[in-house]
Amino acid sequence: MRRMAMLLGALAAVGCGYSEDEMQARIQRIDELERQLRDSETESQGRQDQIRALQAQNAELGERLRSLGQTVEGLESERGDLQSSLAETRRALEELRQRERQQAERLTVFRQMLERFASMIAAGRLRVRIVRNRMVIELQNDVLFASARAELQPEGEQALRDIVGVLGSIENRQFQVAGHTDNIPIRGARFASNWELSTTRAVNVVRFMIENGLGADRVSAAGYADTQPVASNASDEGRAQNRRIEIILLPNLDELPDLSSLMEGAS
Repeated sequence: MRRMAMLLGALAAVGCGYSEDEMQARIQRIDELERQLRDSETESQGRQDQIRALQAQNAELGERLRSLGQTVEGLESERGDLQSSLAETRRALEELRQRERQQAERLTVFRQMLERFASMIAAGRLRVRIVRNRMVIELQNDVLFASARAELQPEGEQALRDIVGVLGSIENRQFQVAGHTDNIPIRGARFASNWELSTTRAVNVVRFMIENGLGADRVSAAGYADTQPVASNASDEGRAQNRRIEIILLPNLDELPDLSSLMEGAS
């Protein structure tokens, strides 16, 4: 607006009695002002074009930012899934390492027991087996009991004293004494069936072991009658193997699978 006022003032001065030189100077000034005006208009147009370009660029950047925001949300979701998967993998790895440590400890215990029982195994007083991943010390009934009887014989008592000396040295372990019979029904008034005979024999072994120093909280008794044979009952030899006492090394609670998740959501 200022430049436009200057131009109008110069035009008004043309008819005010100026000399030719002054008039020429005024015309040159008008030309200069016109050129400045054109330059100003050109610059203004450039500025407007620049503003429109910046507005377009700003809109494009806004769209890209919105798109980037969605991408970041997606990446955050993927990152969360990855962290969850990583945590689960770490838990599984730690559980595997824990099982490996437990297995190594059990193998150490088994090896020590075999070494301690080596002389008794060699003498035929007992044998050691692995049944369903548990160590089982097996004693034949003819060492421990007379036929159809549940009282321990002297030879059997000595064998059990030796066994208690080994089992008592193993810390943090529990044992189950299991009585087994052949399939021939018991005859006599004292025991109604092989169930009572096998159970009474197991209980008497447990009592003797406790009396000889094994903690009462570390040993239990069970009778299985003829339900778990290790040989055929069709022969005398097979029936003799089935009449036996087993002392089972039980797994610790922390060696068993965690079943607590089965109770989640249960009423």
